[in-house]
Amino acid sequence: MIHPFIFKSIGAVLTASLLAVMPVLAWAGPGAHGPNGEHLDSPKTDNPMQAGLRIEANSDTFELVGTLAGGELSIFIDRFVTNEPLLQAQVEVESGALKAQAKFRAEIGDYTIDDPAMLQKLSTPGEHPLVITVIAGKDSDLLDAVLRVPASLAIDDHHFHWEWWALGALASLVLLGIAVARLRNQRQRRFSLGGQV
Repeated sequence: MIHPFIFKSIGAVLTASLLAVMPVLAWAGPGAHGPNGEHLDSPKTDNPMQAGLRIEANSDTFELVGTLAGGELSIFIDRFVTNEPLLQAQVEVESGALKAQAKFRAEIGDYTIDDPAMLQKLSTPGEHPLVITVIAGKDSDLLDAVLRVPASLAIDDHHFHWEWWALGALASLVLLGIAVARLRNQRQRRFSLGGQV
């Protein structure tokens, strides 16, 4: 038989844990972020693509979206009218005096630039005008884009990261479970040896 003191202790610990977590949950606020994690209270820009290390360009023939991340410039190209992915084209990116041929990556369907000199230039803060030459069979076009790299790429850490709090809460519950199990085992050992409960 379990002593009523154990239930009171467990209840007190669970109540204290819940009370400790409640302010954090209230701070997160359901209206702080949109469904994709964007800040709903941040100032709006005319072009949301300017917010990150992304480019976007289109013409009557092609449209493209590119991302500078992970040590490469990745570019997805579609035909403008049909929105059909453009595969196996010749793509060249030019920025100032630098030019680089893009390699087609069939498993993803994008074109990548991994030229170290080009990536170093594009990674520096500022605006980088780009001219992207696309040749696909009889179709060809020049697309202009501007990659804007902010002066500070610091992570915005002022908002709530629920993943870390959830991990901490889970670890606390596991430790609480271990403590209760050890206490229960000690009491059962004492009781089986003829000791007092």
